[in-house]
Amino acid sequence: MSVDTKDSGASTPSAAAAPHAVAAVKKFVAEHGGSATAVIQPVGYAGVRITLVGADGVLGDQVVADLATANATVAAVDNVSTSGWVRELVSAATPQQGHWRKMAGWVAHQTRFPKARNGLG
Repeated sequence: MSVDTKDSGASTPSAAAAPHAVAAVKKFVAEHGGSATAVIQPVGYAGVRITLVGADGVLGDQVVADLATANATVAAVDNVSTSGWVRELVSAATPQQGHWRKMAGWVAHQTRFPKARNGLG
């Protein structure tokens, strides 16, 4: 049995960039030094997170449906490169004042915490 490996002329559809994410990334780049580095990270069923580190070190992010959409979104914006979490990028990242509180959500506003249930508290 032979397998035909010639191109049938049909092209595989490429993913389109998410318009809301492209707009948000463009705004982020404009507000944080004119360039950014994107780290693309799958986050399970929620989709794929595009974490941005601006030229000024500020962090931002967008979540899109899948990896192909994330790559298309980053490619659609000028002055955005992709990287992994390398030492230089981690060192450049400088969270804004209060960023930890935003990320911690309701826990950040607590003044009392329940006793630990693992016997250590």
